[in-house]
Amino acid sequence: MHAGIDIGGTKVAVCLARAGTPGDEAVENAPPAIFHRIAEPTVKTGAADALAQQVLQLLQRACAEQGVSVDALAGVGVSSCGPFVRRAGCIEVANPNICGALSGADGVAAPNDWTQVPLQAPLRDALGAARLRIANDAVAALAAERRWGALQGVTDCAYVTWSTGVGVGLCVDGRVLGGKNGNAGHAGHSFVGDVAGVAPACGCGNRGDVESLAGGGSLRDWLGVDAPTLLAAAQRGEPQALRQAQLLCRLMGRLLYNLVATLDLARISLGGSVFLHHQALLLPLLRRELAQHFAALTQGVEVVPAGLGAQVGDYAALALLDAAA
Repeated sequence: MHAGIDIGGTKVAVCLARAGTPGDEAVENAPPAIFHRIAEPTVKTGAADALAQQVLQLLQRACAEQGVSVDALAGVGVSSCGPFVRRAGCIEVANPNICGALSGADGVAAPNDWTQVPLQAPLRDALGAARLRIANDAVAALAAERRWGALQGVTDCAYVTWSTGVGVGLCVDGRVLGGKNGNAGHAGHSFVGDVAGVAPACGCGNRGDVESLAGGGSLRDWLGVDAPTLLAAAQRGEPQALRQAQLLCRLMGRLLYNLVATLDLARISLGGSVFLHHQALLLPLLRRELAQHFAALTQGVEVVPAGLGAQVGDYAALALLDAAA
């Protein structure tokens, strides 16, 4: 039995799952069977270790509700928003949506003075290092998509989440890219242009990066409408909304092109709530945008929906515990 923990800027979720039976190929090649899941808003007040304590309390609660001991878990995978920093070799989270002292956005910062919060050390002390695996959420989602989803068998690929923010996991020559602090793939904070000088500030402080322009959490700041309202109107064919949706896909398309041009990718899997809830509109626009750029690099590159759909976040944490991920 495994536990998967998904830490985001708005919620923390814990799921319990049973892995496949060894020797049963059909079951081994299927995602783990999730049988219980709970979630609550991400804590943003209290001591600096409040996030880690919330994770442990949710894990205890999930196990108690199923009559399972935490000690009986074979592994605990943690898929967390980043960026990460390391202190004494242990991962800490420095995310501006969680750490109030980091936020460079125009809106209200999180109600705390945190610059980074410990994660690995308190979880390791409580659960033991041998059972614990932690990775950036987009990297973990990439592992899940490679194991059970739309990236199976692809050695040069990326997972891109288009949600409140924009995150990326990268794999080149069959190797998942990590980086010195585990932050490889934070391409949501790469620049794609300051549109007419009106780009809002991203939580990281940048103006004109992908997340500040296309992230679902930023649209109200500069387009005056939230993502669900805008994209629903675009799907109905309302001209202004459709133009704005095309602009967002042009910006996201630049990100996809930059990834392909830099890493020579064969396939990109797209997930996240903004994309998945409106993929009938967005997927053709993104494919068309990518195809408009340098054909020598982009020809034949596939852009596909996440094979694991809306459950990719839960499976991401569990994929960290899978030997074949």
